Amino acid sequence: MEENQRNVLQLLSWSKPPPALWCRSYTYVLSYFWANDENVQNALHIRKGTIKNWVRCNRTMSYTYNVISTVDYHRNLTERTGYRSLIYNGDQDLSLSYIGTLQWIRTLNMTLESRWEPRLVEGQVAGYTMSFTKDNYHMTYATVKGGGHTAPEYKPKVNFAMAYRWFAHYYL
Repeated sequence: MEENQRNVLQLLSWSKPPPALWCRSYTYVLSYFWANDENVQNALHIRKGTIKNWVRCNRTMSYTYNVISTVDYHRNLTERTGYRSLIYNGDQDLSLSYIGTLQWIRTLNMTLESRWEPRLVEGQVAGYTMSFTKDNYHMTYATVKGGGHTAPEYKPKVNFAMAYRWFAHYYL
C-alpha cells in the first residue's frame, strides 16, 4: 500500500480530534470524503455504480497510451487564431521546473509580449508572469510562489485568484 494511502487510512481511523486543517495529509482525507459523496458524484454526472470507492492517485488503471510531450499540441494551438492559454508552474516544483517549462515555451517561436512582472494577491507577490503572442494567439506563463508540483494544493488562494483573473480576461 502506498504511503499516502496509509496516511489517509490512519487519519480516517483516529479517535482523537483530527489534525489542524493546514496539515497536508488532512486535505487528502477531505478529498476522500468529498469525492465519495453521492451529491458530488451526481453534480459531476458520474454514473451510479461506476465508481465504488474513489481513491487518490489510483495506480490500478492500465493505460495503453501515454503522452510524453505536449509541445506539439501547443505548437498546433499557436497556429490557431483567437486562442489563448495559461501555463503555470509552482516555483518549488522539483518534478517539472519552471525553467524547463520556459524552455519548451521558447521552442514555440512566439514573440515575447511582456517580460517577468510580479503578480499580486492581497498585496503580496504571488508569483511572476510573462506573456507571448503569435499572430492572434496569446499565451500567459505564470509561476506560483511557494507552489510545488501540484501548485493549487500548496497555494489554493493564489491559484484561484490566478484562474479567476485569467478566465475573466483580467490582468493576472
